[in-house]
Amino acid sequence: MRAFIFMAGVSALGLGFGAAASAQQAPQPAANVDAAKDAKDKASNEIVVTAQRRRENLLQTPIAAAVLSGKDLAEKGVLTADALQFAMPSVVVNNFGQGLEFNIRGIGKAETNSLSTTGVITYRDGVPSFPGYFQEEPYYDVANIQVLRGPQGTVVGQNATGGAVFANSNDPVISGGYHGYLNANYGNYNDAGVQGAINVPISDTFAARVAFFGDRRDSFYTITGPNGASYAGNPGNVREAAGRISFLWKPSGNLTILSKTDFDYLDMGAYPADPYSDRFQTIPGTSTPNPNYTDLFHITANAPLQQARDKFLRSILKIDYVFDGGVKLRSVSGFSNGNSAYAADYDGTATGNQTFNDKVTETQFSQEFNVISPDTKPVTWLLGAFGLWNTYFFPAPASNFDINYNSLVTGPYAPYFNYNLDGRTPMRSLAAFGEIGFALTRSLKLDLGGRYTDSRSSNYINENLLGTSLSQNQTTSSHKFSYKVSLGWKVDPDNYLYAFTATGFKPGGINLQVAPGNAAVFAPETVQSFEAGWKSNFGGGHGHLTIDGFYNSYKNFQVTIGYPLFPTFGLELNVPSATKIYGVEAEADYRIGGLTLEAGVSVVHSELGQFYATDSRIPALSPCDTSAGPVSASCINLKGVQQTYSPPFTFNASAKYDFALGNGTKLIPSINFGHVAAQWASLFENAALGDRLAARNMLGAQLALQYGSWTVTAYGTNLTNQHYVAAIFAPAGTNLDLAGPPRQYGIKVLKVF
Repeated sequence: MRAFIFMAGVSALGLGFGAAASAQQAPQPAANVDAAKDAKDKASNEIVVTAQRRRENLLQTPIAAAVLSGKDLAEKGVLTADALQFAMPSVVVNNFGQGLEFNIRGIGKAETNSLSTTGVITYRDGVPSFPGYFQEEPYYDVANIQVLRGPQGTVVGQNATGGAVFANSNDPVISGGYHGYLNANYGNYNDAGVQGAINVPISDTFAARVAFFGDRRDSFYTITGPNGASYAGNPGNVREAAGRISFLWKPSGNLTILSKTDFDYLDMGAYPADPYSDRFQTIPGTSTPNPNYTDLFHITANAPLQQARDKFLRSILKIDYVFDGGVKLRSVSGFSNGNSAYAADYDGTATGNQTFNDKVTETQFSQEFNVISPDTKPVTWLLGAFGLWNTYFFPAPASNFDINYNSLVTGPYAPYFNYNLDGRTPMRSLAAFGEIGFALTRSLKLDLGGRYTDSRSSNYINENLLGTSLSQNQTTSSHKFSYKVSLGWKVDPDNYLYAFTATGFKPGGINLQVAPGNAAVFAPETVQSFEAGWKSNFGGGHGHLTIDGFYNSYKNFQVTIGYPLFPTFGLELNVPSATKIYGVEAEADYRIGGLTLEAGVSVVHSELGQFYATDSRIPALSPCDTSAGPVSASCINLKGVQQTYSPPFTFNASAKYDFALGNGTKLIPSINFGHVAAQWASLFENAALGDRLAARNMLGAQLALQYGSWTVTAYGTNLTNQHYVAAIFAPAGTNLDLAGPPRQYGIKVLKVF
């Protein structure tokens, strides 16, 4: 009954459409063979980043970043965003399928809802993607992935408090002839996929590129129904199709126009989950065997219509005009429209009767204008303006969004067991920004940047709250100036030192109503960051080393807890005291002959400031003030606890060797390993209630035989077959576990032409 009452707190539900979605995307290797857009310039051994609106040498730029080319993604088995955590330091992704909790250095998104934005903004081909949802989009025909760590509040988005991800696909090549690739794979779980791309020269000023992706895979799960009967619903069979068409037109040497349109149909079948208590081999605190203990992939369910389907379209238009003096005008426009259909067994068992389903549409339009100075002058500058408009539409009738707490109840009493809503939640962000750089000497450069952001969020929602009708018409706004000051020193051709201070900003929002009158508003998050680093070439240019240290003061962390004055309800609010997050990171690579070695490591410490909160899973005995408490059995002092989704240690390493066999034939074995230490999914750090996410250790390997334009590769991911919890979702006052992918292996065949 307590769980039933708690679920009336729909702020905790957070409009969680598609939120309970596990990481089921098969991590089959991506393919990319277009060297024209490889992020690593092989001729100069230089790593190029473009995330700051310029082409810059990463080893001489005052940012902490990791860059993976399309070839790197293929070799490391990175197909979707959640696999990035095993290929670079300080990145943690907890995957709900349609939604991600993406955090860098412990900052990003901690709540699986559509009421709050994400602090790690993702760009696709230069435009912001949906903020946290529709994240199963596969990486295919990729040029490079650039991940910037730390706040990027100057030139990147409106809410990059944790960092930013730039996924760039291959552009058409004018006068590049017909070229491309075709890649097919087959693996266990009947995983069959195909992808490819072709460059089409149309004229000496115009070219097109067409890319496609398809995959089908059987479920990882064995699901049984009531009393051990067969389960009639979809257990999570995957069916995906995606395509992209790009056009590049250069009518003159000054003007470049690029357009890209993506179509994605991603049917994950379902996102099965079961209660956290099924993970315990013995009942906590006793030696008694747990009668419900089961493996993550052997679960029960009785909701027959589980579903997890995303479809969306995204179109971008980028226009660059370069004046004769080198000043560049740039316009980047983006439009996205997506629809999500989701249905789940909300209690995760074959005995309970809680279900959930929704149909939601999201639209987003963004526009950015830049004026960019030439890169070669002693003084460089950038001016920009940015606007983003995003709306979630929950269509009428209200039954399209339905949380049913007892599906056996029908007739006139049914509304008292249902939560329904319809309406829309628009968000808008406007910003103006600029940067200026001064070459103080030939080796010392000072950069100054600032951004003013004005954000607005609204809830226009009609609700049936367990038989009570509520109507919300409420708007909140927030604004902030963010800045960055950095100093970079090129000590000599092989050593570069930098230091900076920067701030970041993530907008606030509005809770849903749980009573007549205005709902509670939560404030923006801000972060003040200090960072210093050293970047070096060694071994005669064969190796690169980067070491950095950072300190973040993270204020107004947005978190959902028990409503302080009425603890049985959920409420998203702000931690009143600053959270301290600090650590060190190191990355290195070494290439000599046919050998390539790469590694990355991070050590992060996080510590929450003074904060009292009610854990809604524990019966509430009294009100609880977030600043003053007082401490009781239900009002818990959380000072000093670890930030959620902030593991204290991450590590990744990879190695490969190109064996030349003669006649143009190569044998290329490679191995990669990623470790993410144990982390907490809740500030309450209650392991007995399932809050602890165990460490993740992912071992992958490939053996490729390359002959001319053909490559045949045997691949495997998660070779130790670790069964791990990829994310935790708490829909009914108890945690449900969602599994990460088990061991997968297979063969792929690549033809380059």
